[in-house]
Amino acid sequence: MINRKKKHGKWYREHVGDFHVKLATKKGYRSRAAFKLLEIQKKDRFILPGMLVADLGAAPGSWSQILSALVTSRGKVFAIDLSEMVPIENVVFVKGDLTRQSFTTELEEFLGAKKFDVVVSDLAPDLSGIHQTDQAKMYNLFEFTVKFVKSHLKPGGTFLVKVFQGVNISAVRGTMCEMFNDLTTRKPKASKDRSSEVYFLGREFVWRNSS
Repeated sequence: MINRKKKHGKWYREHVGDFHVKLATKKGYRSRAAFKLLEIQKKDRFILPGMLVADLGAAPGSWSQILSALVTSRGKVFAIDLSEMVPIENVVFVKGDLTRQSFTTELEEFLGAKKFDVVVSDLAPDLSGIHQTDQAKMYNLFEFTVKFVKSHLKPGGTFLVKVFQGVNISAVRGTMCEMFNDLTTRKPKASKDRSSEVYFLGREFVWRNSS
């Protein structure tokens, strides 16, 4: 119990002293993660006004805040998470489980006959601290995001997804290369140095169902 308290205390001190945490508070973003998306967007300009965008693993909503501003009132954001999220203008939020497709009705109402221009995923599993276990959990989540993309991303669309570097990274890269004509890897400066997370940005979606 003492060690756990010390560990939590260290995390809390690092968190409140974090530059991006302070900046997020100052700018009104819900988490430091906003700056990861902002940095990737600045480099790659893949989100434009008028787009339909899906935000997987959206809570507490910092990415949805950025996405709403980028697509403007001409576009729309569909956000999904297991946790509740305070409403954001121009964002339709559904509390649902990606692994169980528990949001089908709301998604069909949102899209109609259309598909998404962009899907973004900042999903991460509950971490155990055991690297191999966390790698396996993250890969499992990636597979569910891929299923979502194959069903709901329009041809030529874009997919941004967070993954962990490690034993499964080659399989992830291979899947992304099969699905997209262009693949870029990004490690935003807002990511913590000790974090193994990277982001794959796939553009020009080309996957076709062969069944």
